[in-house]
Amino acid sequence: MNIWLAVLALLVALPGQALAFSFSEEAGKDAAQRQAKQAEISALLSEPCRKSIKGQTIALLIAEKQQGLMNVNASNQGVLFEALNSRLRGIGLSTIPQQAITARIARAEAEAILNNDPDAALAASKRLGAAFILKGIISARSGANKMVKANEVSVDIVLTLSDGSGRTVSQVRASGQSWAGTDVTGAALSVLDDQADTLVAKLYSDFCARGKK
Repeated sequence: MNIWLAVLALLVALPGQALAFSFSEEAGKDAAQRQAKQAEISALLSEPCRKSIKGQTIALLIAEKQQGLMNVNASNQGVLFEALNSRLRGIGLSTIPQQAITARIARAEAEAILNNDPDAALAASKRLGAAFILKGIISARSGANKMVKANEVSVDIVLTLSDGSGRTVSQVRASGQSWAGTDVTGAALSVLDDQADTLVAKLYSDFCARGKK
């Protein structure tokens, strides 16, 4: 009887030990990934940047793209603007407040810029006094996930930095999913919270290296 009790005790104990080992291993992987991500960001932000370049002004425009149509809605997307704008300013770049942009650029003109109209971009750059325009296009699709019986939103965010002539200086992309029902803005914010530091660092590196050319 004692032998069987010992065997039973061993069988009960093994899963717990394996689980503890699994948690420890996953925690180690997460820590390594965080360190690698931070190292990448630090390397990108170490790009030499002349004051004459770093001080030039950037205008940020954001829109949702659904079924090929742009939707510019400042009141709904202000939180996304601030999520990016605060990071850009945090690394020393000069940006234009959203209120100034919406006050000086009509919605139709903003949509033309986001649809890659070079004449509209040039006119807006002059009116805003901006040397660069950063366009943020958020494409989204929502639907029910049958496996977990919940609504999810998948988003794809493309940030394109161009100079006043329309020349592309940098383009970066982020993708992800969120259990945000049909809330596209909430899903996009979730993706940005997770990936924005890396995206902004890549934009900064390209801006400093290529913006002067």
